[in-house]
Amino acid sequence: MMMQDEIEQKEEFEEDAEKENGSLSSPMEVNSEEQEVSSDSSEDAETESSAEAENDERRSWYVIHCYSGYENKVRYNLEQRIESMGMKDMIFDVVIPTQEEIEVKEGKRRVVERHVFPGYVLVNMVMTEESWYVVRNTPGVTGFVGMGNDPTPLRPEEVSQILKRMEAEAPHIKVSFRVGERVRIIDGPFHDFRGTVSEIDMERTKVRVMVNFFGRETPVELDFLQVEKS
Repeated sequence: MMMQDEIEQKEEFEEDAEKENGSLSSPMEVNSEEQEVSSDSSEDAETESSAEAENDERRSWYVIHCYSGYENKVRYNLEQRIESMGMKDMIFDVVIPTQEEIEVKEGKRRVVERHVFPGYVLVNMVMTEESWYVVRNTPGVTGFVGMGNDPTPLRPEEVSQILKRMEAEAPHIKVSFRVGERVRIIDGPFHDFRGTVSEIDMERTKVRVMVNFFGRETPVELDFLQVEKS
């Protein structure tokens, strides 16, 4: 009787072992599944990379018009729309061309940031009906620059010229006087003399003024900070 019980237990154990082995996948099956998943991931990555490369080829710089003084607000509004409407893969950059300028006024020099093209903003994008709609309907935008309703992209040389102007190391100098105008000398040996501007040297930040000295017109070279508009 005991022998019979042992045989039955052995058979039950072998059956359970077969079932357990049958439920487990073989190493080759597991590897095959991993290869399929890896293959799918690779195909997705290639598709995404191909789409990005295609967009890079189609992207161009366009100019949008807005009210002067509202350039920063328009850029902020457009960047918010790009984010909220999921258009990062179609609209890439929003740029306001600016450059540093040294302003000389009332004997004081200060560095200010000036808009190179007041009332205009540059957008780097792939032009489609959808991307056009997102940009054109941004609050503050009055339209694209182009013929009629057809936006005209900037030529590569135009873009290079604008970027070069923005990246200039030496700030542009702006003075309040011009050649032929009357100025007053506010510093130096000729303090409080008045004269006429005969030459302006922007590179050296010097101005030549013709002053009446003992009844004769005498040229005096001065720094921009030493004169002011009379």
